Amino acid sequence: MSKKVLIIGAGGVGGVVAHKCAQVPEVFGDITLASRTEAKCKAIAAQIDRPIATAQVDADNVPETVALLKRVRPDILINVALPYQDLTLMDACLEAGVDYLDTANYEPLDTAKFEYKWQWAYHDRFKNAGRMALLGSGFDPGVTNVFTAYAAKHHFDEIHELDIIDCNAGDHGHPFATNFNPEINIREVTARGRFFEKGEWKSTDPLSVSQTYDFPAGIGPKKIYLLYHEELESLVRFFPTIKRARFWMTFSDNYLKHLEVLQNVGMTRIDPVEFEGKQIVPIQFLKALLPDPASLGPRTKGKTCIGCLVKGVKDGKARTYYVYNICDHEACYREVKSQAISYTTGVPAMIGAKMMLTGKWRGEGVFNMEQLDPDPFMEALNQHGLPWEEKFL
Repeated sequence: MSKKVLIIGAGGVGGVVAHKCAQVPEVFGDITLASRTEAKCKAIAAQIDRPIATAQVDADNVPETVALLKRVRPDILINVALPYQDLTLMDACLEAGVDYLDTANYEPLDTAKFEYKWQWAYHDRFKNAGRMALLGSGFDPGVTNVFTAYAAKHHFDEIHELDIIDCNAGDHGHPFATNFNPEINIREVTARGRFFEKGEWKSTDPLSVSQTYDFPAGIGPKKIYLLYHEELESLVRFFPTIKRARFWMTFSDNYLKHLEVLQNVGMTRIDPVEFEGKQIVPIQFLKALLPDPASLGPRTKGKTCIGCLVKGVKDGKARTYYVYNICDHEACYREVKSQAISYTTGVPAMIGAKMMLTGKWRGEGVFNMEQLDPDPFMEALNQHGLPWEEKFL
């Protein structure tokens, strides 16, 4: 029996989620796409060959969101708005009695900080309400968590080392642009690096640790930089045999050069400054100047490669395992009018919702992806446009 879904957020990822839900009518019956700017929702709906309802909503406003939930009466809310809005949307779901899913953990507006504590604190409230909240159902976090759980289930008795490696080998032709929300992207990249080793967290200066990694599918060697990413926090919690966990991402020299200049002149600051008698936040002003990530689809070429490099033991023997996805920017645009960064986040959001609505993943409370059976999700990745490959090294 098909279900009702409400998608909040009409950026690049929201567009992908709407397209992909529309491709699975046996699961997603009635689809409503809502945003602060309904015109964006209508533009996305016009691309899709089945009816999509649209609505206007301020995701920061709990009563307004509750009213929309009660009017639409969805079986699940897919939150692809901003991470700042996770808690208000979780509050609204609890009040309206609706299951919840997001793709990135909550961040306070005034502090660039990845931490699950705020959302984990909702566990008992969702459990007592008989509702399910699924956190981080994007690619990283999301698919990378499921990759790790799949490795643990099928290939390892103990995982000892985990490296999550994210490569975007695409080119959009702009001097400087970000492939997802510029504010979130720049906050993430300019934060201090952090990794887990021997039972404790260690920090590094931003982008100060790097190495070269040779990627498959003709991408070849690329420089990767150590960052902190939220899935590390949950993965070391739910796989306590892990002795070291790190997250790596590629950046072009051109991107890093522009970012360094922007930092040096204060344009990446997240605290307000006074300008002509008004308070403005430099990074938010910068966001207004940069290309909209949703506009990059038609001009982006190349591939992404995101995967997990896992080391551990099986039957007393050491082994190294690599599981990854290759995604082509141009193929994504042909299918859903999006570049691959939005695609690789939006498809897993749809799949996570599908897992919940079909009963493959059920529970009461707040869950991270790796707490649930990886097998049906891995099967769905192959069905819905994100095929994965694996090899032992």
